Amino acid sequence: MKEASWYKKLSDNRVRCDLCNHRCVISHGKRGLCAVRENKDGTLYSLVYGKVIASQVDPIEKKPLFNYLPGSHSFSIATVGCNFKCTHCQNSDISQMPIDQNRIIGQDISAEQIVNLAEKNECASISYTYTEPTMFMEYAVEVAKIAKEKGIKNVFVSNGYMTEEVLRDVYPYMDAANVDLKGFTEEHYKKICGARLEPVLNSIKLMRHLGIWVEITTLVIPTVNDSDEKLRGLAEFILSVGAEIPWHVSRFHPTYKMTDIPSTPINTVTKARQIGLDVGLRYVYTGNIPGDDGENTYCYNCGKMIIQRYGLNIGNMNVKDSKCLHCGAGVDIILE
Repeated sequence: MKEASWYKKLSDNRVRCDLCNHRCVISHGKRGLCAVRENKDGTLYSLVYGKVIASQVDPIEKKPLFNYLPGSHSFSIATVGCNFKCTHCQNSDISQMPIDQNRIIGQDISAEQIVNLAEKNECASISYTYTEPTMFMEYAVEVAKIAKEKGIKNVFVSNGYMTEEVLRDVYPYMDAANVDLKGFTEEHYKKICGARLEPVLNSIKLMRHLGIWVEITTLVIPTVNDSDEKLRGLAEFILSVGAEIPWHVSRFHPTYKMTDIPSTPINTVTKARQIGLDVGLRYVYTGNIPGDDGENTYCYNCGKMIIQRYGLNIGNMNVKDSKCLHCGAGVDIILE
């Protein structure tokens, strides 16, 4: 165990965890809602520091990041644990393990070893992903600091529920983030995720203000968040933060505790993409539909394809020095 950062000691051996916006008040011998931070005699400890449950080399497109280092590889790591309780979680076996199974497992790997593995596998970045990286933020930051010294970028794939003070502390080591914006109502977040919407919106705005490259993903779920009104609300919010922010609208498949809802019709996902484009977003992508035109990147100025994709594979690239090779317009793509 490692003493946690971002907490305050209270009376009667209680502590308040300030890692995420649940801000759990935890009594001695108890854990927070995430079940991976425990109070022992008035000191809060991380139970997952350095305990890696998953690690592998991924295409950066899997995060998904389409406009940041396209075609590169990212060394991806996770520990168990999450501060959300999403009923449709695709990685529930590890994200919800501390709660569903009352288990915390993982291989002890030092921060130096993670960076060495990223170098060995010629990865341009390290991604903190699969579960919620906020839950292992102390470890992620230690890895990220070493990576940054060696010119390796750091990518956080997050639900955006970290507190403002955490984000302000770690942003120097956060080069890019994909934030999962799950819906656009407080009711959705409360019922589906066990959380609140407003802190996520605030995190997205603050990330952009701090200069972090941001892309956003929304899983489009039939009867839950697929109405034109809700999708337009999401798109208009993203536009208010920046028209250049890529929005990934992905197809839902039933899983975990949400098996009573069918997979999203493909035309619903393509409708969501069109709504985003009509609102004024420059880059809107469809996800979980291999071969769809919405996987490609098009120049917002001339409309021609500048990055061709099939699933996670890159084809032709007609962009250089962040400029469209067809019309010369500057495009919002980080290549190096």
